[in-house]
Amino acid sequence: MKIAITSEGNTLSSLIDSRFGRCAFFAILDTDTQATEFFPNPAKELSEGAGPAAVQFIASKGVKKVIAGEFGMKIKSLLDTLSIEMIVDTDKTVSDIVKQFKI
Repeated sequence: MKIAITSEGNTLSSLIDSRFGRCAFFAILDTDTQATEFFPNPAKELSEGAGPAAVQFIASKGVKKVIAGEFGMKIKSLLDTLSIEMIVDTDKTVSDIVKQFKI
């Protein structure tokens, strides 16, 4: 399974970004291989529609679960439609989250 984690930076020591649609990076953890890749959020600088664009981006990566500090109201229905689970978490690093899903 692939899990997206909003991240303020592109390292495992980066904090979870509180913003979903305008997060700096998405860390994508593949629980099958235990690999974590960082991708710049292509929606971050959009003048509008950042949330839906971010949903499309993580869906294109095969993500089934996303962890962020918060989600906008419009995003919940989009993620529900795509069967992508939302988890709200704060004040942790990407590494903290990755460790929760280690086998």
